[in-house]
Amino acid sequence: MIRVLIADDQGMVRTGFTVFLSSQPDIEVVGEAANGAEALERVAELAPDVVLMDVRMPVMDGLEATRRLMASARTRVLILTTFDLDDYVYEALRAGASGFLLKDASAAQLAEAVRVVAAGDALIAPAVTKRLIHEFARLGGPRAPTVKRLAELTERETEVMTLIAQGLSNQEIASRLVVAEQTVKTHVGRVLTKLDLRDRAQAIVYAYETGLVRPGE
Repeated sequence: MIRVLIADDQGMVRTGFTVFLSSQPDIEVVGEAANGAEALERVAELAPDVVLMDVRMPVMDGLEATRRLMASARTRVLILTTFDLDDYVYEALRAGASGFLLKDASAAQLAEAVRVVAAGDALIAPAVTKRLIHEFARLGGPRAPTVKRLAELTERETEVMTLIAQGLSNQEIASRLVVAEQTVKTHVGRVLTKLDLRDRAQAIVYAYETGLVRPGE
């Protein structure tokens, strides 16, 4: 069972998510929180696998809660918001979120997003990746202090990392490189391990911040 905590300041939203997700055979909603600070307390108490985190909440917003959560817990965060804004996408991923989903997504998309994030993958739609790239272009230049770890990657791993940063799925990377999808999964796993990254979301941010991939390439 995938244990889920729902953090949203609107009670009706929490109830709706709880009712639907609880109907899924492999998902259990273990708790709710009305703000970011409460979410941190509930995570410490309940140790959920995934937190559905709203962005705009009182006391502490979802982005700050995500930053603090990533510093001390293994729980993955799926950001939920009604606001499709560039800065939210960028800040959510930099804060350590594993996914970004708008609240107008279908119920089926929500359940699948929870499963994807719980499995250790990142949920980043191509449109979100494009906005992230545009944000790096606006900020300009690499931001990471060192790129030494990139030297540890093999030529093929670097190639895979570059394609991940472009928002390609494992299946798409396999097609591009003419290799088996399982081979791509192996390469992705090695890339994340060597660079000490949690998932594809962090890999995309890392690739642009180190200058491995530059906007427009």
